[in-house]
Amino acid sequence: MDGGNYSMVSEFLLLGLTSSWEIQILLFLFFTIFYVASMVGNLLIVLTIISDHHLHSPMYFLLANLSFIDTGVSSIATPKMIYDLFRKHKVISLKGCITQMFFIHTVGGTEMVLLIVMAYDRYIAICKPLHYMTIMNPRMCICLLAVAWTIGLIHSVVQLAFVVNLPFCGTNQMDSFYCDFPRFIKLACVDTYRLQFLVTANSGFISMGTFFILIVSYIFILVTVRKHSSDGLAKALSTLSAHITVVVFFFGPCIIVYVWLFPTLPIDKFLAIFDVIITPFMNPVIYTFRNKEMKVAMGRLLVKSLHFRKSPFMHSLSNSC
Repeated sequence: MDGGNYSMVSEFLLLGLTSSWEIQILLFLFFTIFYVASMVGNLLIVLTIISDHHLHSPMYFLLANLSFIDTGVSSIATPKMIYDLFRKHKVISLKGCITQMFFIHTVGGTEMVLLIVMAYDRYIAICKPLHYMTIMNPRMCICLLAVAWTIGLIHSVVQLAFVVNLPFCGTNQMDSFYCDFPRFIKLACVDTYRLQFLVTANSGFISMGTFFILIVSYIFILVTVRKHSSDGLAKALSTLSAHITVVVFFFGPCIIVYVWLFPTLPIDKFLAIFDVIITPFMNPVIYTFRNKEMKVAMGRLLVKSLHFRKSPFMHSLSNSC
């Protein structure tokens, strides 16, 4: 293609979700409520686990890190998306777009690996309970977490290596509300068929591979428990149900977006909304409402906070008397 007929692109125009004012107001309310609830819920889980010594165990250490990662998932694209709802020209710079994609795939890749680590933690806890604390010691937990972040970082850097030097000299309109590789690559003014395949294979492979490993591991745990005790199967299923639900919520949209080769239908927009807003909101709901220890710990934290606020007030009241 002759690039001389075009000016070089330095920013992208995001077309967003809709141009209807009424729908934009509804989306603003919907996104704001879910974003605030997601941030509060995930940060509350992190604060509860840190402050309550009863929850200082490998499972809750991993859960706190999952919640911390979910705050990142929510915050990378959602605040700008909410801000852009009432802007006529929704623009993002080329560098800003690349930065957004880097963090999306770093955090997303890290969360995928962390879910495998959490499945391994449940396998040890259910199938080898006597050796649980020996195997899942603090050093092992930190090492597994470091491996998760390293793999997430490598995945993101590999993706960026494919696209960072692409020339953009044609249209700068991106039919989305945030930057991601499929739509980003399609705007390049070179033949990107092979590049599309490589990027899709990278993200699709890690999504499908991780999902397959998790499902097989959960089946293996349930089969192992059933062989040893039929009574323990119901308890194991109850323990794993929250993990399985989170896995389905997280991987469903990822697999459809990246395995379904660069969809042209707008369904990928709504799947992206699900991935960046709904899933981070659902994780604290699932792990809190289905976990008695977390509910009790949050109750203790609430009592402590109320007592802390009341004590200075009562002290000042007694001094004034």
